[in-house]
Amino acid sequence: MFRALNFILISLLSWSTFAQQPIAQAKAYLSNHVFEEILFVSIKEQKLYHIKDDKIVKEYVISSSAYGTGNEEGSNKTPLGLHKVKQKYGEKTPINGRMVGRIFYGEIATIYTDGSKSKTDDVTSRIFWLEGLEKGKNKGDGIDSYKRYIYIHGTSEEGRLGSPSSHGCIRMKNKEVIVLYRLIEVGTLVLIL
Repeated sequence: MFRALNFILISLLSWSTFAQQPIAQAKAYLSNHVFEEILFVSIKEQKLYHIKDDKIVKEYVISSSAYGTGNEEGSNKTPLGLHKVKQKYGEKTPINGRMVGRIFYGEIATIYTDGSKSKTDDVTSRIFWLEGLEKGKNKGDGIDSYKRYIYIHGTSEEGRLGSPSSHGCIRMKNKEVIVLYRLIEVGTLVLIL
């Protein structure tokens, strides 16, 4: 019985430490910044963590780029570093609504939950358009996240979430990006590591 209780206690302590890793990583990277709220994207874990007041409010399974990480224009890679939500789109777009150029024209995307690829890289439901904040890393000529149209957005390829499969953006489930959209304001920091 003592061994079982000891194992449970160690497991809980390990989980607590693991759960705090995104917070510790964000604080280490932003040691010169004070933040109350941040979206932390872990490329390794393929997760987005909504952190507020030093607590993980929610974690979401995402997909980053199938081409890896990088900031070069035309690379289709996910850019690293500190960003902020520059603009939001899709307020009146219905769930699974397909947007082209950030505009919903009435088409509802087919959602693939089985790992199938769609014929188009659908941007659905909601968009957070990101602006890089680090000159020479994700801001500036040839590497600018904003000019590269790097978004956090809904996807028609929900079955591929959890593994790198985008063309540079951060993909989310449609229901989850709609919920997050209501919670996150323009100007919120986004850290991709």
